[in-house]
Amino acid sequence: MPSPTQNARLQARHTQLVQGPILRSLITLAVPLILANVLQAAYQLIDAFWVGRLGGTAVAAVSVSFPIMFLTISLGIGFAVAGSTLIAQYFGAGEHDSVNHIAAQTILMIVLISVVLGIIGYILTPVFLDALGVAPDVYDGALGFMRVSFIGLTFNFAFFMFQSILRGVGEVKIPVYIVLGTVILNFGLDPLFIYGWGPIPANGVAGAAIATVGTQSIAAIIGITILLKGKYHVRLHIHDLAPDWKYVKRAFFLGFPASIEQSARALGLTVMTFLITSFGTVSMAAYGVGSNILQVVMIPAMGLAMATATLVGQNIGAGNMERAAKIARLATWIGFAALEIFGIIVFFTARYLVAFFVPNDPAVIQSGGIFLRIMALSWGFIGVQFCLSGVFRASGNMVLTMMLTLISQWVLQFPVAYVLSKHTALAITGIWWSVPIANGIMGIVTILIYMKGDWKKKRLIEPAQAKEEALLAETYQEVMVDDPART
Repeated sequence: MPSPTQNARLQARHTQLVQGPILRSLITLAVPLILANVLQAAYQLIDAFWVGRLGGTAVAAVSVSFPIMFLTISLGIGFAVAGSTLIAQYFGAGEHDSVNHIAAQTILMIVLISVVLGIIGYILTPVFLDALGVAPDVYDGALGFMRVSFIGLTFNFAFFMFQSILRGVGEVKIPVYIVLGTVILNFGLDPLFIYGWGPIPANGVAGAAIATVGTQSIAAIIGITILLKGKYHVRLHIHDLAPDWKYVKRAFFLGFPASIEQSARALGLTVMTFLITSFGTVSMAAYGVGSNILQVVMIPAMGLAMATATLVGQNIGAGNMERAAKIARLATWIGFAALEIFGIIVFFTARYLVAFFVPNDPAVIQSGGIFLRIMALSWGFIGVQFCLSGVFRASGNMVLTMMLTLISQWVLQFPVAYVLSKHTALAITGIWWSVPIANGIMGIVTILIYMKGDWKKKRLIEPAQAKEEALLAETYQEVMVDDPART
């Protein structure tokens, strides 16, 4: 049982998130989430730093592995989103026993899914590499890197689920500390396993994956231990780990659209890369630099969207629909303003930013600068889409967010990019223009859907008051049947 101190802290956290100042709550949640996203990105940068010293084939081995691993992880992310959404609503409703049960069931489900995906991925890695047409000098490195990554998939998923669970109850600082520690550790372990030292053999490209899996396993063990101790508003109980097939079925159908959404994004990036490649190395390099800068922009947008989803979900669970709407509006304005200001800065400094990454290639600087200037002023609409999609997810509208992503990627951006680049005089700039066109249209569509208000009508759980009224009504009916004279 929780101690009086833990109960007091739990009640204070609950009160802050469903009754406290909205702006303060948003900032309290968003800042640690943004930092966690930055640190997660540092894993890739550290691997790139050390692997890059092995040569071009080693870098290619990691690069060719990324789309497959990203697609695999995307399949699991959706189910974590489902668990986090349910946890946020139950926490907002004050039903802490349900929070504990859902946390245990979601971890059980995500571990089982990761084991299956890991085994399938490990076995089919050669098939993936053959399908991608990987060069012989890259093949061995990619094979080792991918297979080690698939072995560690369970730890990766487990820690991601730990982050999602704590985010659902509004506790976002602890994962930041854990990720910070493992990133520092990964920086030290990478050269050790890549180049070898003493009794540890040199593993080459696979060594980077070994180091990452090692640090992620430590993070996962720490996370599960924290949940077992129940110090941060969620406690795993052994009896809750027995499969609850009713919940598993519900979470699967809730999480599956989110998995499709994430997978569609991954596939969309791959298809767009093929289209850009047809315009030559300079265009591909310009796209690469522009995409890296765009990824930096996406980090605060994703952090704010996660914070919005958590806060909106908890208030929906508490039955505070008007407060949830106020949160959605404030977060959307913040997202739009912050990303638009950043876009204006990038618009006027585009060539300098590209030159920072490729200082000795005027052609790439020219093309990359054009790409950034064309898309930068539409970044405010990315903030709008992310925040309002977080609102839709928080209410359980996973199918809606999936459809918005599919339309954005496959109905708008890619077809527009293909037509403008292949069938007009715009050529490569036609691809660049597809980004702001898709952002602008989808931003407006998302706003209109939000304003229609249907998201307010969907709720994954019943508020506690409604449950009490239903129970009283049921009891009354039973009394009437047993003794009609008591009216």
